[in-house]
Order: sequence, then structure tokens, then C-alpha cells
Amino acid sequence: MSSDERAELLRELILLADDDPLAAPHIRLRRRLGLAMLTACCAWLVPWTVMLGFTLPEHYIAGQWRAAWIGFDIGLTLALAGTAFAAWRRLQVVVLGQIVCGTLLVCDAWFDVMLSWGSGEFPVSVATALLGELPLAGLLFFAARKVVLTTVHSMWIREGRAGPEPRLREIGIFTIDHHRPPRPRDPQG
Repeated sequence: MSSDERAELLRELILLADDDPLAAPHIRLRRRLGLAMLTACCAWLVPWTVMLGFTLPEHYIAGQWRAAWIGFDIGLTLALAGTAFAAWRRLQVVVLGQIVCGTLLVCDAWFDVMLSWGSGEFPVSVATALLGELPLAGLLFFAARKVVLTTVHSMWIREGRAGPEPRLREIGIFTIDHHRPPRPRDPQG
């Protein structure tokens, strides 16, 4: 059998055995509940944010200021350490760590700059955000995307596929086959 014939056979075998794990009834229910919860959260946060915009005081004395920032920095340190460990061990969970760390760094930059506004610490906060936190966050987001793309590329090659790989926005959960027609919608959900 030629390598092209083996690749085609492999693709056909994958299609035959390719049951969609998301089609299981208990998973469909969890997905619907999760989507409903996320939609409800978004619907709640819009008026809540508008209300806060009108009611929060301009200045506020905060208790436990040190504990809040030290706790945040401890969490960021643990997230960075866990991400470094996952990268060292070559584990896919590194993508989650990279996204979490990048998000925490963006939040850290935002709060440092906003909470130092009008103070003598403002220039240092802006410099730290622009020269440290935000570039590192961007690097982490870029690296997470690169790991996912490399994984897709590896699967694409291992499955013997030819032609260009699909873009990330074209890839469904549990599949990279963007040429297959969509599954018929289950009338139950």
C-alpha cells in the first residue's frame, strides 16, 4: 500500500470511528446549562456595570489593601510557576496556564495604572505596564495560540492530510475536519 493509500485509509477509519463526544446526552445538558449560565451572567453584568458607574464613589479607602495585592501577586506567581512547569513537561495544559497568566498580567497592569492615577506612582505604573506586564501578556497569548496551532499541525500531518490546515476559527471541538459536512442537528437538543 502506498503512503497516499495508507493516509486515505487512515482518514476513512477515523471518520468511521469519529463519534462526537459532545453528542452524549449528559454532555449536551451540561453544555446547554453552561451556555444559559454564561448568557445570564452577561445579561446581569451589563446593568450592574452601568449601575456601578453611577453609584461608586470617586475615592475610597480600602481595608486589607496589602492583603489584596499580595494575594493577587501570589496567585500570579503560582500561575506563572505552574505554566513554566507545564511548559517544561511539554503538557497541553500549558495553553490554559498561558491564557490565565496573560489575563492576570493584563488585570495587574490595568489596576496598577488606574489605582495610581493622579499619584506620584503613576509614571512607574504606566512604565511597568507598557514595558513589562502587557508585553509579557501578549507573548503568553501568542505562545498559547502557537501551541494550539502546532498541535493542529501535528494532528493534520499524523492523519495524512494534504492541503492547507484550517484556521482556528474553523476547527470544532474534538475535530479538525473542516471539510466534512456538519452533522444533522439532533431533534432532542
